Amino acid sequence: MELFYKILKTAVDGHASDVHLKIGTPVVFRIHRELVAIECPHPTEQWMNQVVAAITPPHLKKKADEEREVDFSYYNPEIGRFRTNLFQQRGQWCLAMRYVKTQVPSFQELGLLDQVKRIAESPRGIVLVAGSTGCGKSTTLAAMIEHINANYKKHIITLEDPIEYVFEDNQSVLEQREVGLDTLSFHHALKHVLRQDPDIIMIGEMRDDTSFTAAMSAADTGHLVLSTLHTTNAPQSISRVLDFFQAAEREQVRRQLAGTLQAVICQRMVTTIAGAMTPAVEIMINTPTVRKLIEENRMDKLAAAIETGTDDGMINFNQALFNLVKAGKVTEKDAMAKASNPQALEMNFKGIFLDEGRRILGG
Repeated sequence: MELFYKILKTAVDGHASDVHLKIGTPVVFRIHRELVAIECPHPTEQWMNQVVAAITPPHLKKKADEEREVDFSYYNPEIGRFRTNLFQQRGQWCLAMRYVKTQVPSFQELGLLDQVKRIAESPRGIVLVAGSTGCGKSTTLAAMIEHINANYKKHIITLEDPIEYVFEDNQSVLEQREVGLDTLSFHHALKHVLRQDPDIIMIGEMRDDTSFTAAMSAADTGHLVLSTLHTTNAPQSISRVLDFFQAAEREQVRRQLAGTLQAVICQRMVTTIAGAMTPAVEIMINTPTVRKLIEENRMDKLAAAIETGTDDGMINFNQALFNLVKAGKVTEKDAMAKASNPQALEMNFKGIFLDEGRRILGG
């Protein structure tokens, strides 16, 4: 295990976000989104089996043997915490481990907008943090929870698979429940969570109709529900939620969602001029205009509502990327690579701004 600990320590010291271990191949780190092979003995089957046996939680060993893949959180007090996925390829174990910083970063450290802080302070409703894998959704969610914890007296319950950031009670009281360890399943936990007197419920990920139905029920009764979703932009998040449900249910769900949604925050990570990563953040707030568009199933106009909703705190990806370039944080080339509409962004850099959003909404 000494070599394993050394690999993890080197990853943390080298600012790697992920560690990949596969039998018979180099150990690979992901540093600033690039895969880098390191000089290290290649994992052998015997060594990997020893590591897997040592780090897999006892309550998940049977599941790992039966299903050949499992998620868990691995913690070493001298190195840190890692969100871990154990899986098999060609009949052999592999490990993908993401380093989770012990200290929850602040909004300022993460480069998040003030609007995100205001959204975290919402008294009720559903807040979704969306984006692709590795875009920092969990970290943004943790920053929101920590902000509430530091400033408000709330009872917060988190449902996670696995637990990533560990919170200590500050102004708030927090209980973190890990699926498989503290509860049988998300469904089981959500069935009972409202009886535990929460003010805020954090669901690690929206996965299906059951979890979202529970979220809407909680929001309907005055709770704030925070969760993540895998989508590429804020408007698409609404369609993604509706896809959880059968066609016959979507009309009712859409109207209920229009009444319970608070905001959607969607992120894309962009390489900075300094070589680090910063989020470009798109924000859709459930203003009366957005609510009406959702109620009337006019999802194609949500992007226009975001573009024209800057006074309400909304911002789209092109606007966010333009601001990052003007602030000297990101190059025009890197911004264009992440833009939803590269042609429009290129025109913005030349000083040309077309008021397409108002035209579309007006139509």
